[in-house]
Amino acid sequence: MPNDRLRSAILSAGLKVEDVCARLGVDPKTVERWIASEARKPHRRTRRQVAELLDVDEVYLWPDLAEDVKTPPNTRSEVAHVFPTRSSVPYDTWTELINGVTSHMDVLVYSGAFLIEQYNLLPIVRQKTQQGAKYRFLIGDHTSAAVIQRGTEEGTPGGLEGRTQLMLRYLECISSLPGVEIRSHGTILYNSIYRFDDHMLVNGHAYGSVAGQNPVMHLRRVGGGIMWDHYVTSFERVWHGATPELI
Repeated sequence: MPNDRLRSAILSAGLKVEDVCARLGVDPKTVERWIASEARKPHRRTRRQVAELLDVDEVYLWPDLAEDVKTPPNTRSEVAHVFPTRSSVPYDTWTELINGVTSHMDVLVYSGAFLIEQYNLLPIVRQKTQQGAKYRFLIGDHTSAAVIQRGTEEGTPGGLEGRTQLMLRYLECISSLPGVEIRSHGTILYNSIYRFDDHMLVNGHAYGSVAGQNPVMHLRRVGGGIMWDHYVTSFERVWHGATPELI
């Protein structure tokens, strides 16, 4: 199995394989072998250097090290990275997270049409659902007061309502797939939430600015984590009060 955690950590740190090689003084093929297989691990000293470079725990990158008493425990923050804007999240980070889904992807947005338009999500959903992955989409109700107000606050009255309808139109072709659920909501959207298995991007919203201009936190699920459960609970609250869309 490929080491998706290592690949994602490199991307989240804003680095490339070449950068890791240069800083650690190792051959690019060596790093590529680490990424290609979870079973391929650096020597202990190099593992620590990798973890320090990427600002993550060794156990996060190589989970089977948890039983090694000489390996420091996984005690670091759930926050893998903070991006100043959604627009600054690297393209490769989005694609790695979207393509890396094996069990669950949850989306809480008003529109989220960029997932379809920029990252070609629909064929990936078709493929992943055949492998057992589950998808839940929470899209804004274009008739709700919250969506209308947000559009006005962002300076695009009517525009956001149109984008929410566009997203539902995009989702029509996957709405009947097993494992895909789509609901609409009229809640005030304090954060857009994108969950990809054990990773999550949380896009906060500041008054008067559009989503792409606001910061994004990249969270990872760790034992005893508080932030992960906090945002998962928020998603579930909206989900249970939302209206199923029979597209």
